Amino acid sequence: MISTDVLIIGAGAAGLMAAATAGYRGKKVIVVDMGKKPGRKILISGGGRCNFTNENATPENYLCSNPHFVKSALSRYGSQSFIELVERHGVEYHHKTLGQLFCDNSAQDIVDVLMTECDWAGVEVHLRSEVSSITKNEQGFLVSTTNQQYQCNSLIIASGGLTMPKLGASPIGYKIAEQFGLKVLPTTAALVPFTLHDFDKERFDGLSGISIPTEVTSENGVTFKENILFTHRGLSGPAILQISSFWQAGQAVTLNLLPEQSITSLMEEWRESSPKKSLKNMLATLLPKSFIEAMVSKNEITDKAINQLSKEEITQISKYLHTWIIKPNGTEGYRTAEVTLGGVDTDELSSKTFEAKKVPNLYFIGEVIDVTGWLGGYNFAFCWAAGVACGLAV
Repeated sequence: MISTDVLIIGAGAAGLMAAATAGYRGKKVIVVDMGKKPGRKILISGGGRCNFTNENATPENYLCSNPHFVKSALSRYGSQSFIELVERHGVEYHHKTLGQLFCDNSAQDIVDVLMTECDWAGVEVHLRSEVSSITKNEQGFLVSTTNQQYQCNSLIIASGGLTMPKLGASPIGYKIAEQFGLKVLPTTAALVPFTLHDFDKERFDGLSGISIPTEVTSENGVTFKENILFTHRGLSGPAILQISSFWQAGQAVTLNLLPEQSITSLMEEWRESSPKKSLKNMLATLLPKSFIEAMVSKNEITDKAINQLSKEEITQISKYLHTWIIKPNGTEGYRTAEVTLGGVDTDELSSKTFEAKKVPNLYFIGEVIDVTGWLGGYNFAFCWAAGVACGLAV
């Protein structure tokens, strides 16, 4: 049996951040993870470049049953603090739209930063260690894994959610919470592509790979303005991933395919400048030609000369392009989702330390809890903040 001050289950973003923070405070820290290597989700994030934070991260960018829960951690360790950490390690990065920061080289740079910090802080990381049981005793917690038994004073659960099961995602964190009497909210895949009904798949056959700048709105009025992407199975792209966190089965989403323009005003201009040109050709100057041709072939957009269009037809075209309604069949699920919505109820935890209110010295951080950020580095930003807050408290 190995005794330690702090045992952390999960060698991901939040777990490694908490480990290094606690280690620097002189705590003996061990991290156990069932995987072959640390930071597996970090490595595949951002297309392998890791969108490691967002400069604009605020509490408004998170979904949580208690919207105030994220404020404390984010206020104490904001995105600039993590940017300074990667700069100290010489990681080269670049800015993208909407405050996103990506590694120039690869996501491995971020894992290297975290593992170097853990090494400097004296943290041990034990891989290929699957947790089999946890019991509370007078000294703290007795944790059994496939390889070893650990006695710890403080136990941090940073085991992640259910996304990407191929990387070893499991419900262990939720089971531990329930074992100790903590409420776990229903979970679902978030930041995930939509699948479509067969008739819509047929409509969009041949459009896979086409991207359109769009404004997407959910039934509850949440709007994101970014690209959508047609896929073989449905719709993806940043705007779709964002809105998926606010979508529920059976609901529709509304797409404005020309958010920056008024098709009615353009028609008036075209009547003057290009009256004999076809609507199809003029719309193809605004939207991908293959998309317009597909909609014409399905008789969803008429193909007449501009000067032959009636007022009713112009109104219909405007409505179609500005309020394009799609009812998804479902989502791609945890297989391709970036995060898990729901999880350990934050009402069970201290927002300052992430300690369970009912169980002293038991902590939950990261994706396992009911905090879900927007797409664009927000989830990592919260993991870093939660890891630091927890690491300072154990």
